[in-house]
Amino acid sequence: MKILFFGTPRFAEIVLQQLLHSHHTVVGVVCQSDKPAGRGNKMKSPHIVQMAKENNLPVFQFERLSEHIDNFKQIDCQLGVTASYGKYIPKALLDILPIVNVHPSMLPKYRGGTPIQSALLNGDEVTGVTIMKTNVGMDDGDIYVQQKLEILPEDDYVSMIEKTASLGAKLLLETLDKIENNTATLTPQDETQATKVKLIKKEDGLLDFSASAAKLVNKVRAFSESPVAYFFVGGERIKVHKAKLATDFENEEALLGKAGAIIPNKKRFLIQAGCGVFEILKCQGEGGKVLDASAFLNGHHFKAMVVDA
Repeated sequence: MKILFFGTPRFAEIVLQQLLHSHHTVVGVVCQSDKPAGRGNKMKSPHIVQMAKENNLPVFQFERLSEHIDNFKQIDCQLGVTASYGKYIPKALLDILPIVNVHPSMLPKYRGGTPIQSALLNGDEVTGVTIMKTNVGMDDGDIYVQQKLEILPEDDYVSMIEKTASLGAKLLLETLDKIENNTATLTPQDETQATKVKLIKKEDGLLDFSASAAKLVNKVRAFSESPVAYFFVGGERIKVHKAKLATDFENEEALLGKAGAIIPNKKRFLIQAGCGVFEILKCQGEGGKVLDASAFLNGHHFKAMVVDA
């Protein structure tokens, strides 16, 4: 089949790569517009644009799809595929082009744009991928197929992007073959089980040490790529890229300290949480590089021994 692909971030790239290696023909890529990036705020294209050009595919960066329906009518394709596109698909487009969506959750759970982060934030041990027929609602179309996927304790957003996208690509190709052979079936979603996720803002990454250490670790896992979890100590912002629950902590007396207290240790970066001890494994000071906790502590002197409230 001739397919028009919609998607922008890493998740989309992985799905597109597998689609390009299939017997189906990708006729173009629709992705989000260039955005300012870096200290100079220079306009930067999504990485998928370069990927498309390397495969001689036309790129369409429409700000509002509804304003370009005539453009879509000129594209020779039979089906659209969306994978982490990040924009609503208007009814006017769906009227002329059927679209299949790759969604990284077990729908109807976690409808919306942040299903992977939401699963990690909630400490879920299982997630999944759903291939669905897109309609005008928020991820509420009928389901072609879905499959569960285990979330391991060491998984974070970056690793789950790879896992869900790889599984999604596999399920997508199987579904496309069935659609092509007229053997695909659809199952309506159970609306009584539907849950929606919220968009994530930069300030959501702030770590509140009155929470349990387990919840703090989940936030670090969920925000490992963006916005990256952080806290302030002595007015200095410290980003946390990797952390764990310090279940083997030996100094029981230090646990009597208040939440947010930095527990003295030359090699381990330990902070008392509302329940348990939060251990930082990789972090980054202001203007610095991402370092292992031991290397960070070796060259760092805190202005205070309690995290800013």
